[in-house]
Amino acid sequence: MENILIALAIVLIIEGIGPMLFANKWQRFLHRLSLQPVNQFRTSGGVLVTVGLVSLFYLL
Repeated sequence: MENILIALAIVLIIEGIGPMLFANKWQRFLHRLSLQPVNQFRTSGGVLVTVGLVSLFYLL
């Protein structure tokens, strides 16, 4: 459980670097992202979950 919390903390740090250092670019990126079709979000999410599960399987 401790390793999961450490991994989560690292993800939060990495994810926070973009908005912290490049706030204007990040805001424009999110605006453009919000204009994309919903199905594209679902597909991207499915791909990310699949890659994450396969990676986790091979790492454990």
